Amino acid sequence: MTTATGSEALTTHSAEQDARNDDLLIYVNGELVHKDEAKVSVYDSGFMLGDGMWEGMRLYEGHWAFFDEHMDRLFQSCKAVSLDIGLSRDEIRALLDRTAAANGMTSDAHCRLMITRGRKAKPFQHPSLSRWGPTIVAIVEHSKPAEALAAKGIRLASVPQVRGLPHSQDPKFNSHSKLNCVIACLQAEQAGADEGLMLDPHGFVNTTNACNFFIVRKGAVWTSTGDYCMNGVTRQKVIDLCRAHDIPVFEKNFSLYEAYGADEAFLTGTFGAQTPVAEIDGRAIGDGSRPLTQRIRALYKDLIAAYIARQEARL
Repeated sequence: MTTATGSEALTTHSAEQDARNDDLLIYVNGELVHKDEAKVSVYDSGFMLGDGMWEGMRLYEGHWAFFDEHMDRLFQSCKAVSLDIGLSRDEIRALLDRTAAANGMTSDAHCRLMITRGRKAKPFQHPSLSRWGPTIVAIVEHSKPAEALAAKGIRLASVPQVRGLPHSQDPKFNSHSKLNCVIACLQAEQAGADEGLMLDPHGFVNTTNACNFFIVRKGAVWTSTGDYCMNGVTRQKVIDLCRAHDIPVFEKNFSLYEAYGADEAFLTGTFGAQTPVAEIDGRAIGDGSRPLTQRIRALYKDLIAAYIARQEARL
């Protein structure tokens, strides 16, 4: 786990250090095992090929936020690549609840649920070599975003690595194949920034290596068209909140020119919700006050509270 201490660079997944994560139980194919013993085969298709899908979810007061939306994306993605999960949505919720309970978690927890095509008979590419069903792993950590994320903000650098065309590998997949994002992150680090701001194949601002990207200009919120990035659940919630509260919001093409001149910028993701951006390519964004970002953060907290209340009412 990344910890936010000292002068260590921030990332959108920087978390407060929590010693309880040294002794976690991990769900691996129906079993709960200590993290030191949690293993998958070297023949696993996820390890060999990045052949799998994953979801990141947060636990709030015993409830997995926006569970249905996450399952919509997971099942759609797995269907698109002919990966049979072999479990229902209720069974997935049950295994996540079981894992959280085994670790004494009710809130401030984050899950990475991973589904791969499973173990292969031989170390080659063809999907038919995965003959024993999927590998299913759930890592649930005690995880509270570092306070410095909201106060300091993230430094971005625009990078050469782009998000590709849908007929190459559709960037809407939340797949295990993340090498392009890793390369983007390395390029940003080499430029002295925390994370990489990636462009689309046409040169328009798209997303970062880890999160969806928004800017604020003259009271309006802008984000990319969504054609070349993973369409995050939190991204959509922010768009919906803006529309519901009369905040102008646009899904559109825009360039680094508009991003550099933004009044505010922020990232969205399940872990950090909304993370402010302090600078892009060494250029400070706005004056640091971030009033609209703060308003959206407050609206999102209210949305989570309302979601929890609805879930409690159903019990």
